[in-house]
Amino acid sequence: MGIRVDFRRRYYRKKSDKKKGIDPAFILDARFETGNELVVLFGRSGSGKTTTLQCIAGLLEPNGGKIVVNGKVYFDCHKRIDLPVQQRSLGYVFQNYALFPHMDVKKNIAYGLKGLNVEEREKRINEMLHLLHIEGLENNYPSQLSGGQKQRVALARALAPKPDILLLDEPFSALDMVVRMKLREIIKQIQRELGIPVLFITHNHVEAFTIADKIIMFHDGRVQQIGTPEEVFYHPKNRHVAELVGLSNIFEDSVVLNNDETSGTVTLKCGDMEVKLNRGLIKLKDNGNDKLTWGIRPENLRIFPVSQKSYERGDNTFSAQIKSIVNKGSSKVLALRIAEHNELLMAEIANQLFEDMDSRIGDGCLVRIESSKIVVF
Repeated sequence: MGIRVDFRRRYYRKKSDKKKGIDPAFILDARFETGNELVVLFGRSGSGKTTTLQCIAGLLEPNGGKIVVNGKVYFDCHKRIDLPVQQRSLGYVFQNYALFPHMDVKKNIAYGLKGLNVEEREKRINEMLHLLHIEGLENNYPSQLSGGQKQRVALARALAPKPDILLLDEPFSALDMVVRMKLREIIKQIQRELGIPVLFITHNHVEAFTIADKIIMFHDGRVQQIGTPEEVFYHPKNRHVAELVGLSNIFEDSVVLNNDETSGTVTLKCGDMEVKLNRGLIKLKDNGNDKLTWGIRPENLRIFPVSQKSYERGDNTFSAQIKSIVNKGSSKVLALRIAEHNELLMAEIANQLFEDMDSRIGDGCLVRIESSKIVVF
C-alpha cells in the first residue's frame, strides 16, 4: 500500500499558446512511489511541489498519467478516470489553515464527518481533540486561537474522516520555532499511529531532515532524487540537489591530477587550486578522462587564526581573507577569499570559536577543507 504517482501537467503563458503549438512555459513531470510513511517534498518555490499535491487531491487535473493511492485509482488518463475531490479519501492542510471563521472548533472538526450519527460524530470529534491536544478549545472560534492552535484544529479536521492519505502544504511556515518543533513531533506520532502516507511540503532544511522517513527532491518540475534524509543530505546525485541541501561551496569540472593507489587518495585540480580526498569517495573512469564536480558544506570547513602556523602546510589548508560576516544567532557565516587562488568559500563557525579567533572583516585566517566531508557527484 502507499502512493504511486506518474503524471504530467503543462502550463502555458497564454491559453491560446497551446492551440498555436507554442511550447509550454513549465512542465511538471511527477514520478515517484512511496509506502505508508512520512514523505517530505523538498525544492525551491515553483519547482512543482504544491501542484503535485493539488493533482493528487483532485484540485487540478493532470494532462496525462496515473495516480494511485492505497490501491485506489484517483486518476488514469488512458482509462479516463478522474475522481472528484469528494471521492478521494484524503486530508489536506493548507498553509493558511482555511478554517471556517463562523464555526467554532467543534464544528470545524465535524465539517467532513458525513454519514455518522450524533453519537459517532461526538466520539470522533473527542478523539481528534485528544489526538491533537486541543481539549478545552472546542467552543472557541478561530479568531480566539493562536497560530499553533489553529494549525492543530486544521489537522484535526483533515484527520477526522479517517483519510487514506494526508497532504500538508507548508503547514508550519507561519509559526515560531518552538511551536513548529512541537507540531513536528505530533505529525510524526500521527503518521505512526494511523499508518497512512503523509506528504509534507516544507522549505525548511531542519524540518525536512528531522521529520522525514523519505525525501523527494524537486527541481524545475522534475524529481531529482528520492531517498532517506541521510542519503539525500550526504550523497546528493547532482548539483541541483547539492545546492538544495546546503552545499554552497561547489566546484565544477575538476580534473583528476593524481590517483595515488598507495595512499588511497586522489588529488583534484579545480582552477589552480588542488584538493586531496579519499579514493573511496569517487568512482573514476577507466579511460582517465575524469571531470568531476565536488562540494562541501559551510559547516565542514575548519577555520584557524593565522598564528596557528602548524596548519599552514597541511593537506587542503589555505590562507584566506575574511570578506564578510553574517550572524545566524548561534553561528557566524563567513565569506572567505582564498588568497592564492582567488576562490570564494562560505564557512559556518560556532560563535564561541569565532570569538576566540578575535577576527574582523579584512583579517587573514587559515581554512581547511575536511577531505572526509567532501561530496563528489
